[in-house]
Amino acid sequence: MSHALLQELNGLESAARTALAEVRDEACLQAVRVQFLGRKGGLTAVLKRLGECTPEERPIVGQRANAVKALLEAEIERVHSTLQAGHLAEALGDRMDVSLPGRAPTPAGYPHPISTTMERIVGIFRCLGFSTYEGPEVETEYHNFEALNMPADHPARDMQDTFYLQPLQSGAAPLLLRTHTSPVQVRVMQSHPPPLRLIAPGAVYRRDADVTHSPMFHQVEGLYVDTDVTFRHLKGMLQLFVEQLFGDAVQTRFRPSFFPFTEPSAEMDLGYLRDANGMRFARAGDAVTGWMEVLGCGMVDPAVFTAVGYDPTQVTGFAFGVGVERIAMLLHGVDDIRFFFDSDLRFLSQFI
Repeated sequence: MSHALLQELNGLESAARTALAEVRDEACLQAVRVQFLGRKGGLTAVLKRLGECTPEERPIVGQRANAVKALLEAEIERVHSTLQAGHLAEALGDRMDVSLPGRAPTPAGYPHPISTTMERIVGIFRCLGFSTYEGPEVETEYHNFEALNMPADHPARDMQDTFYLQPLQSGAAPLLLRTHTSPVQVRVMQSHPPPLRLIAPGAVYRRDADVTHSPMFHQVEGLYVDTDVTFRHLKGMLQLFVEQLFGDAVQTRFRPSFFPFTEPSAEMDLGYLRDANGMRFARAGDAVTGWMEVLGCGMVDPAVFTAVGYDPTQVTGFAFGVGVERIAMLLHGVDDIRFFFDSDLRFLSQFI
């Protein structure tokens, strides 16, 4: 009995191949599928006769039947794919001109120079043991000004006149787009006891707009709070930071300045010189032609510690703020901050 069934399976396979070779459309293919693999098809009829075989014959016939079924399914799928490809070519007809050049692949995206500069700055401070924190860009006046020693009548707020928002509820405190990332420092100090070593990168907003200022720009601010922190620690750390960015032995100076939340306060400048090759940063031993501001810094004012619940008699600390766009302009020789936000690929592709 097994011999007869095996012959039937071989004949079934041969007949199916012949039928598939003559298929010209989907309807004909479906008819062949039903004829050989359907519920009343040839293969099903053979399988129903397995009971007539001895227990030793059944595995042999069953294996051959499964092999025929797998082969026919693969052949039917191949013919179906061929028919689909033919339909597509017919539908396109003369509308496809194969002599035309192919479309150039869309260039892959790449990081914006502001993003890469911020990552570079953050990476340096992480190597120095600073943790990264982020905060809301829509802030309260308390976190943005008052906790940072700038009450409502403080003249320093005029320099940071910014974008105010309507409160969500009547009588609620006004909200504004933050003018610096210092509010992140306030929020972290309110929820974490000292010692602290943190940086706060992010976007900030002010009403400045010219070749070196933008209404929206980016900062990386830092804070270090512990016992016996001095201005000498601040100078040493920032010197190391700028040397990591601009090269060893770059000349710097600290110039007295004013910030409401630090006392004493300073601006850090980089020395530069001009020669036959243009402008470059001054190294040790160079005769400095001029100075260029890169960041602001200072020792945290005791009033800020009091506002966040720290005891200013027990801790000291320093803070600093770096403008990411300013650093990017210096690193890449860009003289207009607006280029970074124009989405001009001719400019941005230079930083790939």
